[in-house]
Amino acid sequence: MLATEFLKKIRQIEIRTKKLVNTMFAGEYKSTFKGTGVEFLDVREYLPGDDVRTIDWKVTARMGRPYVKKFAEDRELIVILCVDASGSGHFSTRKQFKIEQAAEIAATLAFSAVRNNDKVGLMFFTDRVEKYVPPKKGRFHVLRLVRDILFFEPQSKGTDPILALEFLMNILKRRAILFFVSDFIGSGFEPEKLRIPMGVVAQRHDFVAISINDPVEDMLPRIGLVLLEDAETGEIVTIDTGERKLLDAYRAHRLQQVHGRQQLLKSLGIDSIDLQTMDDFTPKLHKFFQERAKRYR
Repeated sequence: MLATEFLKKIRQIEIRTKKLVNTMFAGEYKSTFKGTGVEFLDVREYLPGDDVRTIDWKVTARMGRPYVKKFAEDRELIVILCVDASGSGHFSTRKQFKIEQAAEIAATLAFSAVRNNDKVGLMFFTDRVEKYVPPKKGRFHVLRLVRDILFFEPQSKGTDPILALEFLMNILKRRAILFFVSDFIGSGFEPEKLRIPMGVVAQRHDFVAISINDPVEDMLPRIGLVLLEDAETGEIVTIDTGERKLLDAYRAHRLQQVHGRQQLLKSLGIDSIDLQTMDDFTPKLHKFFQERAKRYR
């Protein structure tokens, strides 16, 4: 890609996502994700209805009347965008590649975070940890992350989500918000394999799973003989999409995969957003913010 096209693509994403952050998502990110602790500010006199657990007994004894401690929420959060960079991300039969949609979603989340003075980091994984960008603040840092998501070239095409989760557990020393962006396709995504490592991460961090898929992955079209190449393994097979039994078997297998993933996330208490490449992701992200904010009020 030429340098001018490169910059134009990043600029388009910045304009689109910042507009969303300043309009549709204004305030929603802040009300959805809470700080991880509290900071002591001052004391004031006790008022009827105050929690007795906040009484400062030393000040109360000294002043001869009850005083309570005042606290402020520690708003600074750490947001990590964990992006699946395996070969299947460069696939689409519709509007855009999965990885392109991932970049727009990540940019929206990142700009929402820096608008609230939070730090944002990025990790790419395939069947290895390809790259880790430590959390920082600021517009230029976010633009760097968007550039990396769009144009990063991984060394591998396979997928190992467990290795990615283990890396995050080792490197993150305080609670963070993890947005795990993937198509959840591959041998490493079986629920029985993911249950324990994903459950451990979800206990320590605020885990949100974002799945991006293409309609063809859910239901093959009837177009006769088709040569297919696995984007991650390179395996090539020829199938006859005119065979009804084959299409039904594939559809049943795919439904089982999706159902297994949804049940796994639900059982672990992990929030999720399901998207497809032809979707405008903004309504679903908006709904996610609203529903989550209501649930945690």
